[in-house]
Amino acid sequence: MPTIGIITDTHIPQRLPRLPDGIGVAFRGVELILHAGDVNKRCVLDDLNRIAPTLAVAGNADLFGSGLPARRIVQVGGRRIGLTHGHGSWPRYLWRKIVDALAREYDTDFYARAALAEFQGDRVDAVVFGHTHRPCQIRLNGVLMFNPGPVAPAYYTTRGPQVGLLHIDARGVRAEVIEL
Repeated sequence: MPTIGIITDTHIPQRLPRLPDGIGVAFRGVELILHAGDVNKRCVLDDLNRIAPTLAVAGNADLFGSGLPARRIVQVGGRRIGLTHGHGSWPRYLWRKIVDALAREYDTDFYARAALAEFQGDRVDAVVFGHTHRPCQIRLNGVLMFNPGPVAPAYYTTRGPQVGLLHIDARGVRAEVIEL
């Protein structure tokens, strides 16, 4: 049964000087780590690669020139996992900033639906996304949508850093949030 480490929104050094202690323990034994964007510094990926091979996508805070793709599909244990940050195009990102500010909350379901739409036409068993700085674990159209929550502190929550695990077996994909 393969297990994948999931991490997003590290924002190093923007919000944190380095990865928090405990990530190595949380990801002990994983065969792969997926980073769902807002890496900010390449050294974060180097640190994660010391734990397990790491694949990442670009987030809105990674801006231009990160060299990371906007989305990926990874196959592990016979399952297809979509990976995206989930902020979408720049016009959608800016529009949602206004909508979310006016509503004074994030519509996490909106971001889950938008992340799934990025894989329209692709067969995926799960989609991993970030951006909202809020954990999300729901099924949409039979696809597991998973955001473990941020590593970096969010401006609007008192939660500490979080990462996740995806457990893959013959029955499907199961997600777990780990608070560090």
